[in-house]
Amino acid sequence: MLKLGTYLEQQGHAIQYFGMEHAGRCVGNRVNAYTEEIDFHSGSRLRQLVYPFKIIYSADARKKIRQVLDDFEPDVCHFNNFNYQLTPSVILEIVKWRRETGKKCRIIYTAHDYQLLCPNHLMNNPVTGENCEKCLEGHFLNCTKGKCIHGSLARSLIGTTEAEIWGLLRVYRHFDTMICCSEFMKRKMDSNPLFAGRTTVLHNFVEREEQRYGEKKDYVLYFGRYSREKGVETLVDVCRNLQDIPFVFAGKGPLVELVHTAANITDAGFLQGEELKELIRGARFTVYPSEWYENCPFSVMESQMYGTPVLGADIGGIPELIQNGKTGELFVSRNRKELKKRIQKLWDNRRLTDQYSENCRQICFDTIEEYCQKLMHIYNGDGAGEEIV
Repeated sequence: MLKLGTYLEQQGHAIQYFGMEHAGRCVGNRVNAYTEEIDFHSGSRLRQLVYPFKIIYSADARKKIRQVLDDFEPDVCHFNNFNYQLTPSVILEIVKWRRETGKKCRIIYTAHDYQLLCPNHLMNNPVTGENCEKCLEGHFLNCTKGKCIHGSLARSLIGTTEAEIWGLLRVYRHFDTMICCSEFMKRKMDSNPLFAGRTTVLHNFVEREEQRYGEKKDYVLYFGRYSREKGVETLVDVCRNLQDIPFVFAGKGPLVELVHTAANITDAGFLQGEELKELIRGARFTVYPSEWYENCPFSVMESQMYGTPVLGADIGGIPELIQNGKTGELFVSRNRKELKKRIQKLWDNRRLTDQYSENCRQICFDTIEEYCQKLMHIYNGDGAGEEIV
C-alpha cells in the first residue's frame, strides 16, 4: 500500500491516508485525523468492555474520516484492511458525504483476505486446523459454533455479530469495485450474490531490481511465518525424514521451538532486506507448504523473481503463481508423503532445478508501473467485473 501510494504521488496524484493512530504510523493526512488506537490485548477493564461495540461500529471513525473528506475531497477512496479498527461505519460516512456534497467519489476495496466472507478472515478453523467454507453463504453463526476466532467463544461471537450486522445492512454494496488478488479469491467472493459482478482480478506487483540472481548453493529454503496454517508442522516432519538434505528456515512464529527439533534445519531467524534476498538467491529451491487458502503470497512471487524455483502446495492462489514443471512444481497440500517425494526428486536432480531457475528469469509478474496502469482503469470506473490480469 505504501509503495503504491508513493508511486502514485510520483505520477502527480495527490494521496492521503486514513487509519488508526499508533506509534508506528508513518503516513497521514493534512488534518491529522485518525481513529484512536485500540489494543485488544491490554487496557483498563472498562475499555475492554466497550471494545466489542467499537469493533462493530465506530462513531469516532465516522467523525474523523469526515474531516479528511471535507478537507481533501478525494476522487477515489481505496480500502484495504478496515474491519475491527475502522469498522465498515466509515463506508456509510463516505456515502453520506457524497450525497450531501454531490461529489463523485468511487469506493474501491482490495480483498487481501477473506474477511467479508469469513469472520476470522482465514477460512481456516484454528481449533481443528481444517479449512472451512461454512460461512460462505452468509451463515456466520458457524464462526461462533466453531470458536473460529483465536479459539475463543466470546471473540467468535463478537466476530459473528459484526459480520451479521453489516451483512444485513448490505453496506458492502457501496463498493464500486472489489479487487481480488487471485482468481481463487474472486471465485470465493463471487459466491456471494452481493459481490458477484463487482469483482476483478489484479495480482500483486513485485519490484524488479538490477541485482536479481545469485550463485546457487546447496540448501533448500523456507521463509515465512512459523505457524500451523503455513504448513510448517508438516514441513518440519518431512525434513526429519530427509536428513541428507540441509534446510534453512527464515522467519519467526509460534512454532519456532518445533523448527529447532530437526537437526538438518538451520534457523536463520527473521530476516528482511538484502539479507533475505541473498538467502533466496542462493537456495536451490524454496518450499511453500501452506495449508490454508493463500490469496497471492509475495513469498512465492519473490522467490521466482530472484531466480529460485518454488515447490508449492496446490491450494488457494498458489497454483496461479507457479508454472508447474517450468518455474517450480506443485504438491497436494498436507500430503507428507508427496512433499517428501517432491523434495527428494528436486534435490537429486540439479540439472532440473537449474533449468527451473533459468525459466524463472523469464517470468513476468507485474511491475508497479504495470500494476498502476491497470489500477487506473479501475479508479476510472471501467475495471469491475472484468478479467484484467
